[in-house]
Amino acid sequence: MVTAMDVANYFLTLVDHEAEDCISNLKLQKLCYYAQGFYLAMHGKRLFDETLQAWQHGPVVPLLYHKFKVNGSACLMPEPGFKIDSIPCEIRSFLDDIYAEFGQYSAWRLRDMTHAESPWIESYNKTKDDVISDESMKRFFKTRLV
Repeated sequence: MVTAMDVANYFLTLVDHEAEDCISNLKLQKLCYYAQGFYLAMHGKRLFDETLQAWQHGPVVPLLYHKFKVNGSACLMPEPGFKIDSIPCEIRSFLDDIYAEFGQYSAWRLRDMTHAESPWIESYNKTKDDVISDESMKRFFKTRLV
């Protein structure tokens, strides 16, 4: 298992700065949500331990949000010293697939997509601390598997 920070750092290494690509905190939150959801659906277990909560602008990993909130909506960079090799090859491959599918969308498009999905809808202002349950994500993302 990896941490949410590992997943975030890995996504941030995939950014093509020459193409003026950018991952903001908002976009990063949604990429981590999709990674956790699809991993749960495919493997029956969490990719990372940190919980997701249903916030106003969609699913959020609070730990990541607070780490990167000082950047506002600016482009994020991976943490200095992050080693890609610290993530197992099969998980990197999985994250590459998530990024290929969802990294193409803007932060606000991803936000709108998550607002139309049952894990966020079922949890926003409805559960203790607005935690998005593993079961809710697993159930929804299983329907999205090809």
